[in-house]
Parts: sequence; C-alpha cells; structure tokens
Amino acid sequence: MSEGSLDAPTRHPLKWRDEDFYNEDKIFAELERVFDLCHGCRRCFNLCDSFPRLFDLVDESPTGEVDGVAKADYWKVVDACTLCDLCFMTKCPYVPPHEWDLDFPHLMLRARALQFKQGKTNKKQDKLTKMDSNGPLGVKFSGLANWASRRENGLTRSIMEMTHDVHKDAELPTFAKKKCSDRAKAEPIEVNASAPAHGKRKAVIYASCFGEYNDPDIVMDTRAVLAKNGIAAEIVYPECCGMPQLEQGDMASVANKAKTIAKTLKPYVDDGFDIVVPVASCALMLKFEWPLIEPDDENVKALSTATYDATQYVVDIAEKEGLADGLKPLSGGITAHIACHARAQNMGRKAQELLKLIPETQTTVIERCSGHGGSWGVTKEFFEVGMKVGGPVFRDAAKADSAYVVSECPLARDQIVQGLERKDKKVEGPGKALRHPVQLIARAYGL
Repeated sequence: MSEGSLDAPTRHPLKWRDEDFYNEDKIFAELERVFDLCHGCRRCFNLCDSFPRLFDLVDESPTGEVDGVAKADYWKVVDACTLCDLCFMTKCPYVPPHEWDLDFPHLMLRARALQFKQGKTNKKQDKLTKMDSNGPLGVKFSGLANWASRRENGLTRSIMEMTHDVHKDAELPTFAKKKCSDRAKAEPIEVNASAPAHGKRKAVIYASCFGEYNDPDIVMDTRAVLAKNGIAAEIVYPECCGMPQLEQGDMASVANKAKTIAKTLKPYVDDGFDIVVPVASCALMLKFEWPLIEPDDENVKALSTATYDATQYVVDIAEKEGLADGLKPLSGGITAHIACHARAQNMGRKAQELLKLIPETQTTVIERCSGHGGSWGVTKEFFEVGMKVGGPVFRDAAKADSAYVVSECPLARDQIVQGLERKDKKVEGPGKALRHPVQLIARAYGL
C-alpha cells in the first residue's frame, strides 16, 4: 500500500439503485471510516466548512478521535458539503485508485440520498430546485419577481426567508424578460464564412436553466463568438440538467433528466455535433456525473464524450483551427475565477487560457471556492458560512480591483461581486452585467 497516491483521481459508478446504497448502518460505518482518514490527514482543512466542522467535533470529543463524536453530529458535516469536488480533485491523497478508496463528496451525496429517501430534506428548499417550474413563471412575471427578490426589498425578502429559507441578504439571480430559446429564434445571427473553423465544426449550445431563464446573454454571447468563428450553433434547452436535485440527493430525478436529455440530443451527437455548455456545473453533469449515475446508458455515454465546457471549446478552436481575427484589448483588467466545477472537469485552467487570447489585457486568476454551492449558498442556514468560505476569493478580487469579474460559474461570479461589496468595492460600467469569460471574448470582438 502506498502512503498517498500520485495517480490521477478516478471515480466509481454510483450504485444508487442498490439497497445497500441507502443502508443507514453501512453509510454511518463508511462515514466513520472516511472521517477517521480525514482526521488523520487534514490536508483539506481550509477548503470549505465541512472539514473544520469535522475537526472541531473530533478535537472537542471526549476521546479526541472520531469514535468520540456523536453519530448525530455527522449530519453537521454532511450538510456543510457543497459537492464542489475540490477535496477529491485537488487535495485528497487517498482517492481512487488508492487502496483506501476515499470519495468524500460522493459519500456526502450518498448520505443526502438517504435523507431524501427518508423524506428528511428541507421542503422549503425543495421548491427552489424546481427550475423548470419556477423559471417560466419568473420570466413571465419578471418585473414582479425581480422586484420581490431584490435585497433592498426588506418586506418581501423577509417573507421569502420565512417561507423558503432564503437568507434575506443573499443576492439572487434576476429573471430575464424573455427566455433564451425565444430570443434565439427571434434574433438570427450571421456566420463568418471566412473564419478558419468555418465548415470544420458543428455545434449545439445547451442553454442550461440559468441561461434559459436568468441570463440568456451568456448563451447568446457564446453563440455570437462561435458565429464569429464560422460555427452556426443552434441553441437547445430540453430541461434542467438536475444539478439542484443532485444537491438534494434526489438520484432518480437526476437519472431521469440524464436519460431524457441524452435521448433528445442523440440525433445531434450521432450527426457529429459538438455539445457546448456555457455553465460549468451543467457541463460537469453532462460530462462526468451523468455517466456515473447511468453508466449503462449508451446515449448518456455518447453525450458525455461529445460535450465541451464553453471555455474549453473556444480554446480548442484557437489551438486547432485558429480564431478569427479582430480581438481588441479590454481596459481595466480582468479578474477570472476558476470555478470548482470547472476544475472538477479536469480540463485545466481554460478560462485563463481563453482570456490570454485577448491582447494587451491584464488578467488576475483566482482558483478557490467562492462559497456559493448552488442553492446551498443562499439558504438562511448557510449564506453567511458561504461568505466566510469565499472570503479569500473576495480579498484577492478586491486587491485586483478589475473592471471585469467573471467566472465559469455565473452564481459564483455573483457571490464574488457581493463579497466585493462588503469590501466597499463595486463592479460598474461595461463589466457590471458580464458574468462569463466567453462574454469578454465577445466584447473583445466588438460583438
């Protein structure tokens, strides 16, 4: 047995249909085994709030070991995990293929799946995960919805805190006036036939629920960058990828979404289209999480191999065919956050590589958890915890004081902007509405 593995991390399929997956005694035995290994190593102490909670519980226990921690307190560690995967991908020396076979995030997911099966999930938060129910209503009544969700609206936000457990001070994404799929139909785009990549690639953009209902500009700008580079990309949105349900441990719903979306996109994949995803969390689902949840589904496997993160795709064009001419400098500098779910895709710092393509433009890169974690980061219980976790990111972003702050995760970007406000810094001007690195490529092209 090696002391620690130097091999690349690998993951096992999630056997969520097996009864043992939900066996409470076996889950607690595995939690105790993994917590003991983490306690003996502690390399992960500063990644999130799960590990400080665990180590405080151990240090304050009668024995000073994991066996002295009450089993009921294990849930405090489980609840604080954002499933960001940073411990698995960047810190833990005992992940597979090491013999100790430690996968902390997927063990937390298994524990949440048990809670979901037992009906112990937070029903108030469940409502937040229904993106394809909330989204159309939010768009249809965007004026009212955005007014009610503003942090400055103390009355409605206090009501939301009581009824939905959404912290009244958490910044929430606004709803668009028109769905992305409707805008795409109404706003045709001209494709640059002189670009080096013209005629060599076919692409479809999976809009994601965030792009469909909240910020279609990310998706439209991605389409514009691809068109500038000779690629006529269709925008599709069958339904949400299920990341919010994954966070809740609702494995069956995620599996159903994986099978449905993979079947919908199958004709494109079979016809040689690349699937481009502008939101890192959704790209992670299509590329890595779905094949672990539905390992025998051929459509899911094919979709996984055809999927690119948007930053990864544009960098790939630059490397293989070359980008179209016309990128101009952006003044004021860029702070680029490398999102956890982009790192979990094991593709390297593609946002940094992408932004280097903009000439004469200073880019500051921050590679650490912002503390958002999806719906976790806006809850009454965990909002301030998330702001604490994201503190080092906010500090470095404030020091950079850039005109543009972007992230492959748009919710992480909003979290950073809110963190900057607490340091008396604001993102104003043309950078205020831009969340994603690909949008800066669009602006550098003058699109």
